[in-house]
Amino acid sequence: MLKLENITKQTQRAKEFFENRVAFTVGPVELKEILEKNRNSIELIDVRSKEHFDKGHIPSAISIPGKDMKMHLNKLSKDKINVVYCYSQQCHLGSKTALVLLENGFTVIELEGGFNEWKNYDFDIVS
Repeated sequence: MLKLENITKQTQRAKEFFENRVAFTVGPVELKEILEKNRNSIELIDVRSKEHFDKGHIPSAISIPGKDMKMHLNKLSKDKINVVYCYSQQCHLGSKTALVLLENGFTVIELEGGFNEWKNYDFDIVS
């Protein structure tokens, strides 16, 4: 059982966690701004199934399902920041795919909340 007093006494670990979270994730509003101002500096990668990508995705995203990432690394640039997203906040496919990219020398961050969170902001969707 998690005890409140154990959490509050671990301020250094919490600080490191939140610093990492900010450094390696991006929210929908921030991503929209990046896409508008610095589109050429990122590669937006939808790691959901191709079927779900075809039903709707974030504009300018490419589809590379997470399970197929290792076979498609040659499609990506190590000179860009690769932004991955999956279905939702609870989906670990984005994080698992980010690990594959990192293990192969790519810079990567994850869209916090995935495609569902992007839709919650009523931002444009390609379908």
